[in-house]
Amino acid sequence: MSAAPLFSAAEFRRRALSQTGGPVDLSWREHGDSLLNPDMWTSLEGLKLRDAAVLVPVVDDGETAKVIFTKRTATLRKHSGQIAFPGGAIDAEDRSPEMAALREAEEEIGLAPRFVETVARLPHYLAATGFRITPVLSVVRRGFDLKPNPAEVDSIFEVPLSFLMDPQNHTQDSTVWQGIERHFYRMPYEDWMIWGITAGIVRTLYERLYA
Repeated sequence: MSAAPLFSAAEFRRRALSQTGGPVDLSWREHGDSLLNPDMWTSLEGLKLRDAAVLVPVVDDGETAKVIFTKRTATLRKHSGQIAFPGGAIDAEDRSPEMAALREAEEEIGLAPRFVETVARLPHYLAATGFRITPVLSVVRRGFDLKPNPAEVDSIFEVPLSFLMDPQNHTQDSTVWQGIERHFYRMPYEDWMIWGITAGIVRTLYERLYA
């Protein structure tokens, strides 16, 4: 049997299920922009953070998978106007991060859970805005009909997995936040600028599955 193409959903699933790099719940310091800001992120461990989950939706498109992103509305209280994965806080009735991520994806962009197969998690991402985020990796089959929730999502777009997993497209940048210089990744794609938390999660995905 021949191997699946490198950036297909099938190969993504295989790599997600066999990812390495230490226990997922303990290895957040070893990946993404946590490595760029070790002092800042370590200080977050002692804070009371709210648990959240995001869905990383990898669409099965044959040899070249696509990843779904959203642009958040400018009126949201936190992370307004930013590029994001569907997701949000884990509610008391959510039995797992997977359930929370699926619920939020349906609420935000109308992605019905029947089209989604959750396959693995990435390490937690500790956000300076007060959240401990669990990225839930998933494979999505075509047939869905997306509709943005206007209260939360301004637009929806897709980016080839091959573009996101190419480290040449990962640019480092910095800004001063609360008097501290913070380093982060930027990934410009066509008219979109993926940066901040979302780019940090994408970078972790690359490091654990494709580096």
